[in-house]
Amino acid sequence: MFGALVPAVAACLLLTTQAYIAKDGEVVIPGADSYNGLNLVPQMGWNNWNAYECDVSEDLVLSTARKMVDYGLRDLGYKYVVLDDCWTIGRNASGYLQHDYEKFPKGIRHMADRIHDMGMWYGAYSSAGGYTCAHYPGSLSYETEDARYFAENHVDYLKYDNCDNRGQSGTPQISFDRYNVMSKALNATGRKIVYAMCSWGNDNPYDWAYGIANSGRMSGDIISSFNRPDSACPCTETPCEWPGFHCSIMNIINKMAPIVSRTRSGYFNDMDMLEVGNYGINDHEAVSHFSMWSILSSPLLIGTNLIKLKPRDLAILSNPAVIALNQDPSATAAFRIWRHECADRDRYGQCERSLWSRELDNGDFAIALLNGGDTTTKMSASLEDVFLFQSIAGSSSPAEQLSYTWDVHDLWAWRMSEDEAKGVINGTAQAVKDHRNGTTRYNATATSYEDGIKANATALFGKKVGEVKPQGTWTAEVARHSVGLYRLRAQPKSMMQERDEL
Repeated sequence: MFGALVPAVAACLLLTTQAYIAKDGEVVIPGADSYNGLNLVPQMGWNNWNAYECDVSEDLVLSTARKMVDYGLRDLGYKYVVLDDCWTIGRNASGYLQHDYEKFPKGIRHMADRIHDMGMWYGAYSSAGGYTCAHYPGSLSYETEDARYFAENHVDYLKYDNCDNRGQSGTPQISFDRYNVMSKALNATGRKIVYAMCSWGNDNPYDWAYGIANSGRMSGDIISSFNRPDSACPCTETPCEWPGFHCSIMNIINKMAPIVSRTRSGYFNDMDMLEVGNYGINDHEAVSHFSMWSILSSPLLIGTNLIKLKPRDLAILSNPAVIALNQDPSATAAFRIWRHECADRDRYGQCERSLWSRELDNGDFAIALLNGGDTTTKMSASLEDVFLFQSIAGSSSPAEQLSYTWDVHDLWAWRMSEDEAKGVINGTAQAVKDHRNGTTRYNATATSYEDGIKANATALFGKKVGEVKPQGTWTAEVARHSVGLYRLRAQPKSMMQERDEL
C-alpha cells in the first residue's frame, strides 16, 4: 500500500517544491523550509540604488563587482551584484523588455556572464506594477515574458518592487496573488532565481510570503539616519498600515521586534539595504546598524559607492565575527528581551536602550546591548534575561543554560584597523586563503561560516573578554548610539558540578 503511494506523493512534491528522488527512491526536499530550495541563509551582496539611483551603467556595475573581489567582500559572502531600477527603455513588439543600449552596450547577458566569471551572481529588478518606481516598464501582466527574459539573460536574483500596483493591494490575499504570479513564472523557467519581494511591509508579507518568495521587505524604505523621526515614515511598530519611506535605522529595528518568529531558512525579513558608507550616520551608528541587521538575519545588501569606500567602512562591512551571526544555519532572528526609555535624549528627542538575545545553531548565544541614548552608559544583561525564552518555553524548571558558566566574546574587538583596511583597498594586504589566517579577516569561499564555526576559526568568534558565572550578569560600557555585541559560549561542566546538580 505504502509503496504504491510513493510515486504519487513524489509527483506532488516535485510539482510544488522542486524536490527530487534519490537513487534509493527517497524523496529529497532541498532546504525544506524554502519554497524553491534557495536562500537557506540570508542573501548578501551589493545594490546600486542608495548610492546611484538611476545613474547606472555596465561600467559601474562591473567596476563595482571587481572591487568586491579585490576587497575580499565576495569571499566574505557578498555574492549578489544587483542592478536596481532604470536599466530598460521599454518593450519590443513581442512584449519583451529591452535594455538601455547606451548604458549597457553589450547587453544584460554579457554583463551577467562577466559577473559569473568573477565568481558572483547577477541580480535584476522590476516591479509588480504597471511601472517601476522610476517610471520604467513594470512586470504586472507581463510576468511570464519577463521571467523568461531574466532566465535567458542569466539572472540569478530578482528584486521585485511594489510601485504602481494598480490598486492590487489592501488585503494579504490580494498582495499574495499579485506576487505569486511572478513566483510561479520564475519557477517555470527552470533557472534557480532567488526571489526578493519588496512590498515595503504592505499587507503583512511576513505572514504569507515565505510560501512564494525567499525574502520580503518588512518596512518602508530606509534613510541614512540613526533615529530621526520622519512624517514620511509614520509607523513605529508592526503591523503598519502605511509603511512609507525615510525610515531610520532604529525605526526599522523596532518594527522587527514583533515579527522575528517569521524569520526562517529560505525566507528572511528584509530590513532594506545597508547605509554603511553613506553620509548621515557616524561610525558608532554604522556599527549598530550592521550589528542589528546581522543578529536579526536581514539580507545584507551593501548600498554605498564601493569605488570610493573609506577604510573604516570596509572594516565594518568585513567583520567576519558579525557576518557569522547573519549566516548562522539556525536562520533565526534575535528576540528583544527588554526595551527601556531613558532620560538622556538626543537632538531628535529620542532615547531608548534594549537587550536582544538569539540562540545559534551550535548552542552559543548572541546578545546585543543597544544604546539609543545620547551618552555612553553601562548596560547589563543578566543570564536570566538572556535565556528568558528558554525558561518560559513550557518548562517546569529554569533553563538549563542558567547553570553554566559562559565565556563572553566581543565581536567587535578584532575589527580591522584603519591601516589594515587601507592595505586591503590599496591592494597591499595579503590575500586570505583559509580560516587560519588570523583574527580580522576571513575567506568564506574557502571555508563556509558553518564549517568555520565547527573548526573554531578564531576570526568568527571575536575576542574573549570575560565570563559570566551561573545566574550571573554581564555588564559593559556602551557608547552613544552604539552596541555591545557578544557571543556567549558555554564552558564544559566539571564532574564535580555535574555531581552537585544531581
